[in-house]
Amino acid sequence: MSIEVGQNAPDFELSDQHGQTVRLSDFKGRADVFVVFYPLAFSGICGGELRELRDSIADFSNSDVRLLSISVDSMFAHRVWADQEDLQYPLLSDFWPHGAVAQAYGVFDDAKGVALRGTFLVDKEGVVRFKVVNPISEARDIEDYRKALAELS
Repeated sequence: MSIEVGQNAPDFELSDQHGQTVRLSDFKGRADVFVVFYPLAFSGICGGELRELRDSIADFSNSDVRLLSISVDSMFAHRVWADQEDLQYPLLSDFWPHGAVAQAYGVFDDAKGVALRGTFLVDKEGVVRFKVVNPISEARDIEDYRKALAELS
């Protein structure tokens, strides 16, 4: 079942590329959060999307908004990829139970075993205010993220 705009975002607890635990609920009351699911590290479209977020990080990771990216890759793969691509924001591992968080958000592709390209903007109260889900083969438009933030303000 997919999470829709207006619903409470499922909380999660995952490890980032440094082994630090990150919980969505840690940001409640403090910051809006972009939750960005992507299929796999070291892949072409994913790399392009995450580098574009890196290059626009001031828009998506500051005192008012945070960026959390999630894939089924291991914490170790994320660490190497983050170092290689200079990705300073959290790359969270939904490795085990395999894809459980992507499943909770309704963006897990059972046939391929990876997340679809799902993005959710969760407000400070934990409610989803924006959602876009693209097929694995189709990159998202970062301008949609900026519009969603502007509408939230």
